[in-house]
Amino acid sequence: MFNLPKSTLVQKVVPKNAFDAYTNTKQKKAFANKIQRITWLNKISFETINLKDAEIKEIQIFKVELKEKIEIKDILNIIDKAIPYHIIFLIDFNKEFYISTSVKHLHPNDEDNAVIDYTFKSVWLSINENPYTIELKSDLDWVFQNFCEQLKTVNTNVSNIWELVQAQKKDDSLRKEMEKVKSEIARCKQFNIKVELNIKLKELEKSLTSNFKS
Repeated sequence: MFNLPKSTLVQKVVPKNAFDAYTNTKQKKAFANKIQRITWLNKISFETINLKDAEIKEIQIFKVELKEKIEIKDILNIIDKAIPYHIIFLIDFNKEFYISTSVKHLHPNDEDNAVIDYTFKSVWLSINENPYTIELKSDLDWVFQNFCEQLKTVNTNVSNIWELVQAQKKDDSLRKEMEKVKSEIARCKQFNIKVELNIKLKELEKSLTSNFKS
């Protein structure tokens, strides 16, 4: 998928029950019913590609093969919290895929658990039309930020991954508020209130257009 060097190859199947310590009965059932196989494809680290690290010590590539075409955010969150390294997930079903990766940090009081700050995700695509690349330049922090920027919806220049997360959260908040206002307009019966709501919607759309890419 990403044409990474052979030195990064792992190609190791990860048992679904490897995450049992992090799941309840319902979540264990979700792993069994929704996932066909989990494979650790690549390990990107100083040892495998000789790029220095800073905040990010390692980037792992996981392929998750599904039994049906669904999104599995809750399951990915469990895996992400259980593994302290940053993971790029390739979610695969019948020659289609989507990408998901999360910015995260170690829990200050529990080093066995990670805290997810934000998740970047693509739409479903054909496996033969992968537009995403992993560029092995500079250092591991740059590599991961560059990949997340390929998945972003916000159009902004940032100096680090945390600025990107904050900008993306603002983008999400604007879009969510727009959907809320649209619903209120659809339900509204009073003309004067509907006018006010439409003005508010136009202001939100202007903010989105001026600050973010569509």
